[in-house]
Amino acid sequence: MPATLADLQRRIAACTHCAEHLPFGPRPVVQFSRTSHIVIVGQAPGRRVHESGIPFDDPSGDRLRGWLGLDRDAFYDASRIAIVPTGFCYPGTGKSGDLPPRPECAPKWHDEVFAQLPRERLTLLLGTYAQKLMLGDAYRGSVSRTVEAWRDLVPQYLPMPHPSPRNQRWFKEHPWFEADVVPRLRQAVAAGRWPD
Repeated sequence: MPATLADLQRRIAACTHCAEHLPFGPRPVVQFSRTSHIVIVGQAPGRRVHESGIPFDDPSGDRLRGWLGLDRDAFYDASRIAIVPTGFCYPGTGKSGDLPPRPECAPKWHDEVFAQLPRERLTLLLGTYAQKLMLGDAYRGSVSRTVEAWRDLVPQYLPMPHPSPRNQRWFKEHPWFEADVVPRLRQAVAAGRWPD
C-alpha cells in the first residue's frame, strides 16, 4: 500500500539510514507536496543548511531564487516548489569542498517522493550529481554540454548549473544562460509549466 504524504515525510525526517557516514549526524532537508509543479533537484545540503534545516538557506539559494523570480515566501511554499536533493543530509567536507551526496539516499527515497508529485512537472537539475542521477544516458558528459542541450530536455527537465558562488567563472563564460534560459525559466515558474 502506497505511503501517505504525511507518513512519507515523517519517515524521511526520522531517517538514520547512513548516519554512520555523516560526521554531523543526519538531518534530512527536503520539501515537497502533491501539488509541487516545480521540482528542484540539487546535490546535498551544505553546512549552513544543515544547521538551519532550511533548504537553500545560503548564497546559492539567493542566486537560485533570483533565477526563478521568487521571493523567500514563494520559494518555500511546498504547494508550488519541491526541493528533493540527490542526498537529503549534509555529507561533510572534503579536501576541495563538500563531499558528494551519500549514494544510499536517492535509491532509498526518490521513487517514493516522486510518486507523490504531480505527473506534469518541470524538474530543475542543478549541477553534475542531479543531472547524472536523473538523466542517465541523456547526460552529455559535463554540466556545460548538458545545459547547452536544455532544449532537448524540456519540458520534463531543465538542466542548470549549480547556483553556487564557486561557479562564478561558469556564469561569466556562459552569459547566454542568464540571457536566454533564465527568462523562460521565470515564465515557467510563474505558469507552473514550461511555456509553449
